[in-house]
Amino acid sequence: MDELKKSLKDFLRIKNYSEHTISNYERDVNRFLKYLTEKKIDPNDISTSIITGWIIFLRKNGLGNRSIQRNISSLKNFYKFLFKSGAIESNYFESVQSPKINETLPKALTPEDVEKLLSFEPKTFSDARDKAFLELLYSSGLRVSEAVNVNIASFESDLNFVKVLGKGNKERMLPVGKYAKDAILRWLEIRNENINSTDALFTNKYGKRISVRAMQQRIYKISIAQGMSPVSPHMLRHSFATHILESSGDLRSIQEMLGHSSLSTKQIYTKLNFQQL
Repeated sequence: MDELKKSLKDFLRIKNYSEHTISNYERDVNRFLKYLTEKKIDPNDISTSIITGWIIFLRKNGLGNRSIQRNISSLKNFYKFLFKSGAIESNYFESVQSPKINETLPKALTPEDVEKLLSFEPKTFSDARDKAFLELLYSSGLRVSEAVNVNIASFESDLNFVKVLGKGNKERMLPVGKYAKDAILRWLEIRNENINSTDALFTNKYGKRISVRAMQQRIYKISIAQGMSPVSPHMLRHSFATHILESSGDLRSIQEMLGHSSLSTKQIYTKLNFQQL
């Protein structure tokens, strides 16, 4: 068991994953190793029936199909690494089937909803930052984690393009829309009057980079104040993709702008508005 835990650290070290993905891998693999320990199962003697028992255990503990699928994926990748490195003679997880997940359509705002959400007039330091943050999320389809990590130096060509670091530390260059550019320029004026000690674009009043959690809470409060149902940052990313698809039908460009490595990840968007397509 100790050797497996050491191998887990080796596996995560050579993978260029985000902190969030690494945390998920550690939790999923350690959950399985704990299960083996509690059942007094030798980690070298696992079988398909033992893996099936583990999946049943996960389900009994309240995990849904999506979480179980992620657990299986984590263990598949981990055991594939063990097999390739010669630590085990057989990849026990290679033939394990993940449960099917009923794909749900991403919840996207209408263009009118987006306009309503962004129609507030900034009156404070936080308002100006939030307006620029929201406009950039929608303009460029950023993940909230990508947006909070944008620096002033991330922009090129007079703020017309922004370079972001996505999953797997993959960089991509994205266009910035006019409304987002104007909001960022207004925010920079206010920001630079109060803060000049960091390159982080979006900061709190103390000059520290704003956190993902803080911006999720701010967007929730703004949407409620605008008389809307709660809005999440990811809904704006989905709205960005949906509205581009409806106006252009260019699925490949959406894939590149969202920073997804596989076009199959985008197939769900083709179900959003069949008549429009």
